[in-house]
Amino acid sequence: MPELPEVETTRRGIAPAIQGRLIRQVIVRQPRLRWPVPESLSETVTGQAVQSVERRAKYLLLRTERGTLIMHLGMSGSLRILTEGQPYGKHDHVDLIFSDRTLLRFNDPRRFGAVLWTTGPVADHPLLKDLGPEPLTDDFDGAHLYALAQNRKIPVKSFIMDSRIVVGVGNIYANEALFRAGILPTRHAGKISLARYRRLAECIVLVLEDAIRQGGTTLRDFVNEAGRPGYFKQQLRVYGRAGLPCPLCGEPLTEIRVSGRSTVFCRQCQR
Repeated sequence: MPELPEVETTRRGIAPAIQGRLIRQVIVRQPRLRWPVPESLSETVTGQAVQSVERRAKYLLLRTERGTLIMHLGMSGSLRILTEGQPYGKHDHVDLIFSDRTLLRFNDPRRFGAVLWTTGPVADHPLLKDLGPEPLTDDFDGAHLYALAQNRKIPVKSFIMDSRIVVGVGNIYANEALFRAGILPTRHAGKISLARYRRLAECIVLVLEDAIRQGGTTLRDFVNEAGRPGYFKQQLRVYGRAGLPCPLCGEPLTEIRVSGRSTVFCRQCQR
């Protein structure tokens, strides 16, 4: 599933090509995505200019004067910048064609993504209103995690993956951040000190920033806006490396399941 770094990579890739440009045509080939594409989308969006391309959690926000197009890549979706007239494939469900013949194409083989429209404040949309802070902003730090963790008995890994606590910390990045912070993923969230939460928050930011610089993590289905996979997987320290030596101490890395998710850690370096 594309996570925050993959979505941010996509945002940065498509923004220069479509920001400030007028939408001339909308083609919806498959409206049955995770939520139905609005029937009036073409009529509503055509003729509007994209004022900005933003991201909230894993949602891409194409803002116009009249409202905001909300896009989600689901489990296998991608956005490509092409030129009008490019042949479309089986899973190319929505095209936005701009006045300069630039084409933004939404591809989603599993159809778990979304293309929605809202005229109200984006922050109040049902899909976004309960989200926690963005990890790459000043709203997120160790004190925030520590305050919300009090009396919580859930594993810290599950805690930081809760989008109501902080957005964008998917399974891969939770594994990596906890390893860098030296925190055992099964430790109760409420049993971690403020100092260690400050370190964890720093590591979450570092891991996400590294992934964004590398273009996201290479997953089975993810490609960036130019159709290329990300490269961060080459630098993962623990995820997907169960049984291999810990990069710090050399002991074999352990894999367990935490809340049903693959969790890899070092029994020596994390406590």
